[in-house]
Amino acid sequence: MSESQKVTDRSSAPPPGLNSVDRYFKISERGSTFAREIRGGFATFFTMAYILVLNPIILGSAKDKFGDQLDAVQLTTATALVAAVMTIIMGVGGNLPLALAAGLGLNAVVAFQIAPLMAWDDAMGLIVLEGLLICVLVVTGLREAVMHAIPQPLKQAISVGIGLFIAFIGFVDAGFVSRIPDAANTTVPVQMGGTGQLAGWPMLVFCLGVLLTIALLARKVKGAILISIVTMTAVAMIINSIADIKAWGLTTPAWPDKVVDTPDFGLIGDFSLFGAFGETTALTVVLLIFTLVLSDFFDTMGTVVGISAEAGLLDEQGKVPGLGRVLLIDGAAAAAGGAASASSATSYIESAAGVGEGARTGFSNLITGGLFGLALFLTPLLTIVPLQAAAPALVAVGFLMMTQVKHIDWEKYEIAIPAFLTIAVMPFTYSITNGIGAGFVAYVVIKLVLGKAKDIHWLMWGTSVLFLVYFAIDPIEQILGVK
Repeated sequence: MSESQKVTDRSSAPPPGLNSVDRYFKISERGSTFAREIRGGFATFFTMAYILVLNPIILGSAKDKFGDQLDAVQLTTATALVAAVMTIIMGVGGNLPLALAAGLGLNAVVAFQIAPLMAWDDAMGLIVLEGLLICVLVVTGLREAVMHAIPQPLKQAISVGIGLFIAFIGFVDAGFVSRIPDAANTTVPVQMGGTGQLAGWPMLVFCLGVLLTIALLARKVKGAILISIVTMTAVAMIINSIADIKAWGLTTPAWPDKVVDTPDFGLIGDFSLFGAFGETTALTVVLLIFTLVLSDFFDTMGTVVGISAEAGLLDEQGKVPGLGRVLLIDGAAAAAGGAASASSATSYIESAAGVGEGARTGFSNLITGGLFGLALFLTPLLTIVPLQAAAPALVAVGFLMMTQVKHIDWEKYEIAIPAFLTIAVMPFTYSITNGIGAGFVAYVVIKLVLGKAKDIHWLMWGTSVLFLVYFAIDPIEQILGVK
């Protein structure tokens, strides 16, 4: 072998110390380490583990057309199983630090809007159809094309809006912000604490958690978010053991009576693909599927862009690496959630907590998914983290995502106004989809009135029209006689 060949071989060889796992997930290439990925995986799990409790509560509290209810234990198993499998698949196939589980909002639509019109298996069949339709949109390239058609400043606004949204989620979940019970008698819709002031030990845990998290972040301590979650969980357990507090919410920081529980897979596969068409009108079914697809489509789009931007994974054109695979897996997750009777599964914005810990690859998903897998058997143990200990991570990550606001040109009103509406509407309506829709419609209208219609990508035209239908769905249903 010549000297030049040896040089070429050495230059093309992987850096010393890199193993096949590192190369596959591009851990070193993306500036991460195994330690960061592992910490990120734990942080993501702890910030979204509440879904193991909340999804069974939402779905289990509703009755279908025939008065039947789903079993809470079986729902917990289905929720954990779908989250575990699809999160791992996203990690291996999509290589993004993006965890998936039953989507909040979507499960409420299933429980309180769809199930009263039909049997549970028919309702879950609609979710499967929604997921399959999204997969078709991905395979045809339409879903990816829509994401590429969005102007870069609007993508940045989506990330910023999600930052405010996720911080708001943290404040609400912890009880730091709450609805005013009799809002009709006041112009103020929300308040601090449950009574207008902060009170109780759980609130102290949250406030101390926020201070600890931001202090660690300011000091650039590795594992800041995870350290805060673990520390405040321990503090909460100590406080609870002394005071026996009842106001923690969904999860109580107390050692469970039993650590291991047997999973019940009774709901897996209990769905009817086309049964809904026999329970209500075809027009109603079509409108329900349209609402589900549009919400899932753009929630995921915002989440993928936001997480990728925060992780520094977007290229110079603002594109997400391996986007086609990521979107296909997300669509498959929606179908899998319906097939397991866990409702539509989707990408979780709480994955930003893992990114805040340094996760940059799908390897962190192996940790998050593995913990959801353990939850099938260790649910009592893995759900002792109270929301007050996990929510500070969402507030801190909200700050990190908010920093991207500096990239938007606020002097250029034709993009600044749509960006503002995108950012503002997300937290104020508690919906990523609503924020994206407001920004899209405003962008098209402003370009139109400025005589710049030729600058609007045809997909932006199309999606804006769909959003107009989405926002006007109630009067449309009344005109068509659905309501």
